[in-house]
Amino acid sequence: MTSYFKYSVDADGVCSIVIDQPNSAANVMDQQFIDGFKESVNQAIQDDSVKGVIISSAKSSFVAGADLKVLEASLYEKKDPEDFFKRCFDFSSFLRKLETSGKSFVAAIDGAALGGGFEIALACHARIVSDKKGIMVGLPEIGVGLLPGAGGTQRYLRLLGVEKSLPLLLQGSQLNAKKALELGLITQVVPADDLMKVAKQWVLDNPMAKQAWDKEKFQIPGGSSPMQPNIAQFFVGTNASVQASTQHNLPAPRAILSCIYEGMQLPMDTAIKVECKYFVKLNLDPVSGNMIRTIFLNKSEADKLSRRPKDVEKKKHEKIGVIGAGLMGAGLAYVAAQSGLNVYLIDRDLAAAEKGKSYAENKMKRDLEKGRIKEEKIAEILSRIHPTTDYATLAEVSIVVEAVFEDRDVKAEVYRKAAEFMSKDAVMASNTSALPISGLATTYFEPTQFIGLHFFSPVERMPLVEIIKGEKTSPATLAYAMDFVGQLRKTPILVNDSRGFFTSRFFGAMINEGVTMVSEGVSPALVEQAAKSAGMAIGPLAVSDEVGLDLAHHAGQQAKKDLGPDYKPGSSLAVITTLVEGHERFGRKNGKGFYEYAADGGKSIWPGLHSIWKLKEESAQPSLAEVKERLLFSQLVDAAKCFSEKVIDHPADGDVGACLGVGFPIYLGGPYSMMDTLGLDHVISRCDQLAKSFGEDRFGVPESLRLMAKNKKTFYGPTSVLLNG
Repeated sequence: MTSYFKYSVDADGVCSIVIDQPNSAANVMDQQFIDGFKESVNQAIQDDSVKGVIISSAKSSFVAGADLKVLEASLYEKKDPEDFFKRCFDFSSFLRKLETSGKSFVAAIDGAALGGGFEIALACHARIVSDKKGIMVGLPEIGVGLLPGAGGTQRYLRLLGVEKSLPLLLQGSQLNAKKALELGLITQVVPADDLMKVAKQWVLDNPMAKQAWDKEKFQIPGGSSPMQPNIAQFFVGTNASVQASTQHNLPAPRAILSCIYEGMQLPMDTAIKVECKYFVKLNLDPVSGNMIRTIFLNKSEADKLSRRPKDVEKKKHEKIGVIGAGLMGAGLAYVAAQSGLNVYLIDRDLAAAEKGKSYAENKMKRDLEKGRIKEEKIAEILSRIHPTTDYATLAEVSIVVEAVFEDRDVKAEVYRKAAEFMSKDAVMASNTSALPISGLATTYFEPTQFIGLHFFSPVERMPLVEIIKGEKTSPATLAYAMDFVGQLRKTPILVNDSRGFFTSRFFGAMINEGVTMVSEGVSPALVEQAAKSAGMAIGPLAVSDEVGLDLAHHAGQQAKKDLGPDYKPGSSLAVITTLVEGHERFGRKNGKGFYEYAADGGKSIWPGLHSIWKLKEESAQPSLAEVKERLLFSQLVDAAKCFSEKVIDHPADGDVGACLGVGFPIYLGGPYSMMDTLGLDHVISRCDQLAKSFGEDRFGVPESLRLMAKNKKTFYGPTSVLLNG
């Protein structure tokens, strides 16, 4: 078996263990890693000639964390809790053996050390970090629904104290070397060329090193008892804040709080057992599995452009065009310029185009005030944005993104003007959020070079891009569009053409259900609270106001025009029409929507809703759980239809799109993960009941889902419907 570790001992008795996983760009923690690590460390401990040990990496990072393939396989592995605990605690207890061996261990860190990699470093008696730019350290496990399971919570606690360690663990903070040194998580920052020399000197200067917590009379910094008034108050406040922000949906923050609370009162050897118990419990919870699959595995695959056509040569874009300098176009120009691209930002007049450029300038000025950017960097980025009215500038670009008003005629005119100057191999992309791409492509001179790129607002903050293939979109066009998204460091999902694509129609299902409940007499406040309780950042009524009720009304009119006799209005359309046409309530933009908006920024539900749609008696109001279920299951049904209609070819695209694009609760992992977690039989049974009560159009599941359930298929794992149908 090929070793991951290079072991040597020099003339001064300093042992070097270099981690160098063969045929891999990074060192990842799998069973072979763990076995080899234990073997190398045991050899050093047992060798009387070894005075101390330096652990380093031959890669550009220290240890990258868990192996993705192993991690994915573990999601579908049936775990025996007792056996799983033994396996997990075996590594945690081994790190404890390392730090109590009587020999000095130093981690020489010349690249990122995160998660399990940093837990290894924390078990060492010193952490020497090079001053190489971009090095980050930390324990980000909470981001995938877990906690550090190899002593990380307890070593943070004992190094930093409760008040400093808890925020870092609860936020999954990744720290640069300077900040980590200030906090005391690392020992020294040294020039990269001196890293190994300094690490060796530390070993020689500190024979038989001990961790602070293994010395007599050790006290946790800032207070060693949760009963101390300041510590007790801190725990109470933090717990209340965590539960308010997570709505009790995320078990990992609660487990971390418990680890720290209990760990304060226990010796180290017992405390790491408690930590491991919580780590195993989280691993057995479907929340962590859903989060790992969607936010770690599926997102990683999307970021690697895994759906990109393999036989098309990679394209590096240097100059692009953006037509429309409104909020979306301006945001896109800003992000593209940040990524090193030159942008020709076109609008109807120069003042409008210049205003689009000023969007980037204003954003960066705020960053300058906060010390996040330097003036010369601002000047460099702004120099890449070229406001203009001249479509002839598009002769030099490789891709154009149209971001004008959602009107077919307006868009067609833009395509006609652009086509006069664009090169024959350039890509035309529309940022439309709902209009079918194939229909728009018919107004462009070459439909094979037309594609949808649906960015989300604000572009500089939202990580997702929905890439929509039209009926005639060529593989080269798709590949070049994905290359562009990759250059922007955005996460793409791939969607086939349909009205609303995936994200807009999926999100619209929840909004439609929430608005429909208002017409039924359900309390608007209950609808909004149910959405937040389910884990959504904003309720369906509030988001309707933010998007604009007038825009929703216009979209309905456009759909009616496009579909003719096939048009079926959503159950919420009558409510929207009444508010827009009958009361001129357009949403936040005119201060009147489902909410009333005060001059000071406050808002409250408009009382007039109750006079239009009479509230049910309090005793007849549904429970919070019932409203949550209607909101969530309306989206599950739509997701099932999207898969059945081949709007989504792979559930991973839907789950990533739902969570990153439109705020589907992250702990559920997306609609397809949620259905697998609940079980398709349960989903279908509950939807059938909801369909009887509220309508087949909103809760009737497609026959393909019933067939999946009958054949014991799932969306993911060994029984995935993608495997052999």
